[in-house]
Amino acid sequence: MPSSAKTTKKAPTKKAVAKKPASRAPVKKVVKKAAKTAPVKKATAKKAPAKKTVAKKPVALTAAQKAAAAKKQKALAADQAKKERDAKAKAAAQKALVRQKALDAAKAKKEREAKARALAKEKAVEQKARATAAVKAKKERDAKAKIAAKEREVARKAREKAAVEAKKQREIEHKRKAIEAEKQRKLREIERRESEERKRQERREAEELKRQEALERKMHSKPYAEDREFLEELRGLLLETREATTAQIAVSESEANEMLVDRERLEYDDEDGSSVASDIQRDQLKDYASALRLKVDEIDVALARIDDGSYGRCDECYEPISQPRLRVQLPVFTCVSCRASV
Repeated sequence: MPSSAKTTKKAPTKKAVAKKPASRAPVKKVVKKAAKTAPVKKATAKKAPAKKTVAKKPVALTAAQKAAAAKKQKALAADQAKKERDAKAKAAAQKALVRQKALDAAKAKKEREAKARALAKEKAVEQKARATAAVKAKKERDAKAKIAAKEREVARKAREKAAVEAKKQREIEHKRKAIEAEKQRKLREIERRESEERKRQERREAEELKRQEALERKMHSKPYAEDREFLEELRGLLLETREATTAQIAVSESEANEMLVDRERLEYDDEDGSSVASDIQRDQLKDYASALRLKVDEIDVALARIDDGSYGRCDECYEPISQPRLRVQLPVFTCVSCRASV
């Protein structure tokens, strides 16, 4: 067995040696390509003498013709130099290939000799190992026999102990299953109650949503939007009330101003308290005028609501206010029940 392991380890070296010549192949290809391309350049170079023969006329050469001739001569010289370099490269590649083959052969020979020595050594080691293994195997068999006897005794005791443990485990498992079943029953009961509670909550939320939607509809309701005649009637009443209220404001302010002027002109006797009574009366007139201004503002709000058709809706419960109340009390924004609860 060790010999086979060593031989398998040496195999990659042979492969590596065999692959080295392949790495030199591109050099040959380059040389061949250079050799193939060289004749083409020779052919082009051979055409030059023909042109020279044509140029050999008694006519004198111009400067341009001389430059062209010199250029062609340089091209011929460059081609010749390139051919020489290609030939040298090819020769160098062939020499390198020969050297590499010689090195590969020497290396292969050394590897074969090393393998032979290693194989002989492995055989000797293997024979010695077999002898040692035989002695060791006998000792191991004796030790195993003793161990087996002890293990059988231990196994018998373990079986007895396992039987007792299994009985206890079955009892524990039975109790655990009973506890788990009770736990599952409680969980199902909790889930059932939670499900019922969720359903009740959903019903409450649905009812609340309906109530909110109904309230939203009431909040934007226009109870008398279709009855335009009634709204126009209310508009006329509100405008009349506004004019009357505005007139009352003017009267109250004028009276308060007159009382202020009279107080500044006359000198009152503080003992009879006439100045104090005049101030109280003037303050009452001013408060009354302020209340009338608030009423005018409320009338303006009512007129704006008549324009959008929402006038006649209670601001508290959003229910329609009765027509008699709307006619009598100008303006009004709450129904009788909501007004009574305030």
